Amino acid sequence: MTDLFPLARPLFQSIDPEKAHDLTLVSLRMGLGGVDKTPDDPVLATAALGLSFSNPLGIAAGFDKNAAVPVAMHGLGLGFAEVGSITPRAQRGNPRPRVFRLKKDKAVINRLGFNNRGLNVAELRLASLPAKRRVVGVNLGANKASKDRIADYETGLKRLYAYGDYFAVNISSPNTPGLRDLQGKAALEDLLGRLNAVRDGMSGPRKPLLLKVAPDLNAKDIQDIADAVLAGGIEGMIVSNTTLARPDDLKSSRRDEAGGLSGVPLYEPSTKVLAAFRRIMGTKLTLIGVGGVHDGRTAYGKIQAGASLVQLYSALTYGGPPLIRHIKQELADLLKADGHAHVADAVGTKLP
Repeated sequence: MTDLFPLARPLFQSIDPEKAHDLTLVSLRMGLGGVDKTPDDPVLATAALGLSFSNPLGIAAGFDKNAAVPVAMHGLGLGFAEVGSITPRAQRGNPRPRVFRLKKDKAVINRLGFNNRGLNVAELRLASLPAKRRVVGVNLGANKASKDRIADYETGLKRLYAYGDYFAVNISSPNTPGLRDLQGKAALEDLLGRLNAVRDGMSGPRKPLLLKVAPDLNAKDIQDIADAVLAGGIEGMIVSNTTLARPDDLKSSRRDEAGGLSGVPLYEPSTKVLAAFRRIMGTKLTLIGVGGVHDGRTAYGKIQAGASLVQLYSALTYGGPPLIRHIKQELADLLKADGHAHVADAVGTKLP
């Protein structure tokens, strides 16, 4: 794969972060991202959620909100791509500026607010994906103005069920007021019950359903969510979304902007929450670890804390596409150094 990122980096880092992101998507849709044809090391191959992955590294939701470039992301070497969050109706999101780089901290703050073009656009694009491709997950959101947000998730699941390999229910974005209330035990039980009813009514194989939660949870929150999820008959969880917390050691001048913080400072708190869920749930559900992954060692840390799969996003803001290959190589080396023949052998082996 031709590495053009060093040449483009000055441009991308000099313009507004959201404009840089839009330019990235246009470039990927035009095929300018290149294709990494290097075969994945067999040690990285894994199975989870009833699906096969050539490597456990994926792009998190938020990067490709409108399902424009999942196959292009596969071409960069990722084992899977998650699109969304997709809401039933298109919405603009919060006023700009709403994305801020914290360069000194290798972090990002965003308050986008589920900006996306809605189900109609996403459905057309997902329906056109090639049958032979790597795994594509679909992340579902709820419209800000909806009176019944659970109904929004039901609608999204019904409309897109034929096209995704798995579905993630995002009830943890900090940028839609009141959305995190659905993490409460009673609301969560209602949500999962209604979504399982949707799956019961769909034809064909039963598609995996995952819940995406926040890192800003106390011990009781974690236990309540775990109880509801274990009783709710879903297949996994994504841990975690962005955080509202602001670590004391943040150095960047933008540290106090409103919104969710992601990137390197999120690694430690999100990994602790991931491990807490793994301790409670054991191996009953599949966990996807996300938050602060920026090299092979942090990807490995998520796996050792209980994640079968790992996602990244903010790190690509700083490292670009070449980072994907570097993470996979370092992860493979770490697995082999510890005597693991496959990624699955390392899952949950070192809970922090």
